[in-house]
Amino acid sequence: MIALAGGDAAASAEHPWDKAAAGWNDHTQIIREWLREATRLMLDAAQVSAGARVLDIAAGAGDQTLDIARRVGENGHVLATDISTRILELAQHNAHAAGFSQVATRIADAQSLGLDGANFDAAVSRLGLMFCNQPLAALSSARAALKPGGRFSALVFSGPQSNPCLTIMMRTALKHAGLTPESPFVPGTLMSLGQPGLFAELLRDAGFVDIKVQPIIAPFHLPTSRHYIDFVRNAGSPIMQILAGLTANEQHDAWHDMETQLNAFSSTNEWVGPHELLLGVATAPNTVHA
Repeated sequence: MIALAGGDAAASAEHPWDKAAAGWNDHTQIIREWLREATRLMLDAAQVSAGARVLDIAAGAGDQTLDIARRVGENGHVLATDISTRILELAQHNAHAAGFSQVATRIADAQSLGLDGANFDAAVSRLGLMFCNQPLAALSSARAALKPGGRFSALVFSGPQSNPCLTIMMRTALKHAGLTPESPFVPGTLMSLGQPGLFAELLRDAGFVDIKVQPIIAPFHLPTSRHYIDFVRNAGSPIMQILAGLTANEQHDAWHDMETQLNAFSSTNEWVGPHELLLGVATAPNTVHA
């Protein structure tokens, strides 16, 4: 597996997610339906409630940011961060359009947020931390931004056995790009935090306490596999990066190959793509961590 551009890129430079920003935003409703229950569990675990100050790390186009804003209300505050300038502009636009003046944005690498001592009540991250080449740095930075006793919760992908759609797409993209697959747990890649026990270990090493990691089943319900392919080819930056060096015809062949394999999850009425996430929950200690 190739190393995909993750959180080590300078926050001020053009980032691969800038290219996927519009596609991600355009597919907000699909993403929302897919992650609705998982997002609720994440926000419940972080105890996001009225009046809270919440940090949203790797916020993307801000779908879950709006959920946070609804929970904290006009007396609360939400800071949405992301390394992609373009996708964060969309998050700010979406918050403004929804009438949420309590939402602010900040361009920041998740691995070095620069928010030590900010005393947030809670911090969350939905499907962002696995793209960090240094996840321990990201988790440590999140803990440092929390008040003592502040809550942290994050969703990441689990391992390849429970995510056959991701596995098919990564394997097929690498084959068509002429690249040799390596471990699915290479830092900065889609399932990098899905290695058994790793997420909890990193949370401990980052100084968190009261740690719990649990699997969340999150199937993707769509009319056909073509709809899933359309989503990924417009919003799935990791796959887009792998195929970027191919000609248009070669890319077409790769996407067609993926779609054919993904048809295995089709039924008479719909396509249901198996996906599994991990929900990591932890608390910032009441004493200063060395």
